[in-house]
Amino acid sequence: MNTLTFDNVSVSRGGQVVLGPIDLRLQLNGITCLLGPNGAGKSVFLNLCHGMFSPDNGVVDWNGKSAISTRRDRSFMFQSAAVMRRSVQANVAFPLVAQKIAKAERLVRVGEALRFARLSDQAKQPAASLSGGEKQRMALARAWVTRPKVILLDEPAANLDPGSTRALETMLRDVANSSGVMIATHDLLQARRLADHVLVFVDGRLEINQSADAFFTKTHTGVVADYLDGRI
Repeated sequence: MNTLTFDNVSVSRGGQVVLGPIDLRLQLNGITCLLGPNGAGKSVFLNLCHGMFSPDNGVVDWNGKSAISTRRDRSFMFQSAAVMRRSVQANVAFPLVAQKIAKAERLVRVGEALRFARLSDQAKQPAASLSGGEKQRMALARAWVTRPKVILLDEPAANLDPGSTRALETMLRDVANSSGVMIATHDLLQARRLADHVLVFVDGRLEINQSADAFFTKTHTGVVADYLDGRI
């Protein structure tokens, strides 16, 4: 069980509050989707979850330990895959090399990850030669290969065609069987397909924290209704 806690957390930039204050205790099971308009604070929230920086106020922790001190428990996947100038196999192996995992175990894990991503046939190819969808599957395989407790994803399908998006979503559902998944997305249909839980942010405030079933069957009002109707 992965328990995420935000205790009176806020972040300011240029003298303006961009997120918070947020009080949250979330048991991360399955897939949690972060929704909200541009500039709502989703990416800032994800960065805090991963411990990329400390909030200006408050505390972020996982299972009672600070987000910064537990970063190795998690993986982070960006909107555009980071592609190193080496083979697909070497790209996926990179975090295991960084963690000094023994070569024999590394080979086993990388092989599993490549099969998982349906990239075994491209293992020796330069990663730069992959299509956009293949690069994102490679990036997810690289995030998963360390067996993280949680994988955080920031708009990973934003630039993909529908077929590539569905392939990535299939991987994410499988990942959620062993790791907690938190994904920021602008795609409400994607959230309907994937989400077990939903958080909605508007103007840096956490407006919704509820199950996907409750969120997608409820009639919303106020700023959440404005967001869902495309007015903000």
